[in-house]
Amino acid sequence: MDTTLQDPLVGQVLDGRYRVEARIAAGGMATVYRAVDTRLDRVLALKVMHPTLAADRSFVERFIREAKSAAHLAHPNVVQVFDQGTDRSYVYLAMEYIAGCTLRDVLRERGALQPRAALDILEPVLAALGAAHRAGFVHRDMKPENVLIGDDGRVKVADFGLVRAVNTVTDTTGAVLGTVSYLAPEQIENGTADPRVDVYACGVVLYEMLTGAKPRAGESPAQVLYQHLHEDVPAPSAAAPGLSVELDELVASATARNPELRPDDAVALLGQVLRVRAALTEEQLDAVPPGAVAQEHDNAEDRTSVIPRLLPAAPVHEDDGPALNRTSRLETRPDEPAGRFRRPRGGLIALVVAALVLVGAGAGVWYINTGQFTKVPPLLAKTEAEARTRLKKAGLEVKQVEHAYSDTVKRGTVISSDPETGARIRTHDAVTLTVSDGPRTVAVPDVKGRPLAEAQDLLKKSGLVPGMVTEEFSEDVPKGSVTGTDPAAGTERRGGSAIALKVSKGSPVEVPDVTGESVDDATAELQDAGLQVKISDTPVTSDLDAGQVVRQSPDAGARTGKGDTVTLTISKGPERVEVPDVVGRNVDEARKTLEAAGFKVEEDRGLLGLFGDTVKSQSVEGGQKAPKGTTITLKIR
Repeated sequence: MDTTLQDPLVGQVLDGRYRVEARIAAGGMATVYRAVDTRLDRVLALKVMHPTLAADRSFVERFIREAKSAAHLAHPNVVQVFDQGTDRSYVYLAMEYIAGCTLRDVLRERGALQPRAALDILEPVLAALGAAHRAGFVHRDMKPENVLIGDDGRVKVADFGLVRAVNTVTDTTGAVLGTVSYLAPEQIENGTADPRVDVYACGVVLYEMLTGAKPRAGESPAQVLYQHLHEDVPAPSAAAPGLSVELDELVASATARNPELRPDDAVALLGQVLRVRAALTEEQLDAVPPGAVAQEHDNAEDRTSVIPRLLPAAPVHEDDGPALNRTSRLETRPDEPAGRFRRPRGGLIALVVAALVLVGAGAGVWYINTGQFTKVPPLLAKTEAEARTRLKKAGLEVKQVEHAYSDTVKRGTVISSDPETGARIRTHDAVTLTVSDGPRTVAVPDVKGRPLAEAQDLLKKSGLVPGMVTEEFSEDVPKGSVTGTDPAAGTERRGGSAIALKVSKGSPVEVPDVTGESVDDATAELQDAGLQVKISDTPVTSDLDAGQVVRQSPDAGARTGKGDTVTLTISKGPERVEVPDVVGRNVDEARKTLEAAGFKVEEDRGLLGLFGDTVKSQSVEGGQKAPKGTTITLKIR
């Protein structure tokens, strides 16, 4: 049913500038419209708060916060917010319009994705969140509904309506905002949110992309919350056999229940993702997941909600549902943010409800003639043959087929169409298809012998990403310069792939043993071997004489690069302790006292002391200090 006709905003102009053309998404807090900025003559998305909520100051503040937060994030993977304003009872945001679909649409259509596709989507998401985290913001509501995929293959993160500054508490009333399936344990327990809650949500999203299903399932939101607190996210390979252990470890790292064990922010997680991608073989990246049925999306677990932080100590059963409902207030927002199309269940792109608008005498008149017009059917991700068949069934023809590179759309499948999916056109009209040629491939440049920074710049200029850096000894490549790449120079890789670099540690040198030597002798020997010397600022007591080398790092015999530094720790001599006074004591008692203090004992009895048992004198007087281990001679009488 076309509900656009019943919407009172359609056809109106807000603030004398934004002409509302069609409704494309609706939620509990706001409705999203396609509109035209009449001042700049551009299409954009208007997110308009429901008038009934505009009187609530907290809702309005959150709405304005979204505009300010997004305005701070000038990033190509973040949906832009152009303007914010109020017209009568309507509070609105003017946002970038994204023609395409959401990640939720993709998962509903395809189920599990190949690892390459999952990482291709995750990387720009993390880039967007990384920009937010480094700017001091946390998204707090990451989920597939907030990941937009444009018809041109661009990935963007939307809906910063729940954004907060790092380390702020979500709510002081014992409730937490978010979407049940993607909440981190610390959000549930105490409502705090730092960048690691977004890392956790991205880990759940990655699991969902790799398996086609969420890691948590329950008959009520409370059961899902309980699992977040008490159960680890399972390994994706348990649900999708054949996935590599590196992907299992990546999900486990991002979704660790203890936030201290997760990457610090999205930038750190992106680094892990790039390292995992570089470690996977082409076969592992292109592994076809087992057939998976995407979950039905029309349930409360996927809505942004206000949820009590007081949780039951055990899973909530079916009879507990009403009690939860009595203590919580579910507050839904538009699950489909700026530019999202709403479509019938089971399709990849949501259909835009459109019509011919005849404006006259201040009123909008809608003309729909089902006998002369039809809609362009869903075509994204279909092969060219499948797209032609669908168009033919809709009474349409193919005007021409164009080709374009795409990092996210499989080779040979449709990226976009003109007119776009859902557009109403005359029967027997023609549609232009754009078909993916797959990712643009780039030959890995030869950077051997170049300094690391120069090699990394050259990779970037070639359309590749510098990846993990490892060091190795080299006889012919200077220290700090590149000895090779993985994959090797000349190998074809898609644009944006991470390339690992191997860097020279210089010619190998075996570290000589200089312990026990004087500082001068040890320094000369190490320098003769081509090594640098550093003296530790903290000398230590030892049995060696003061000024001798006690230990060295690296150890003797270790291999290190020519020109590397060896750190020497110097002795300040044995520890000196006070000598006990034992004159006049029994010889056995005196011996025990001196040995307990760390000294050795000898007896000098002479002829007169052969039968004596009393100490007449001692070689070091009592009260003086002497190095531990010194021999004290006792004269006996």
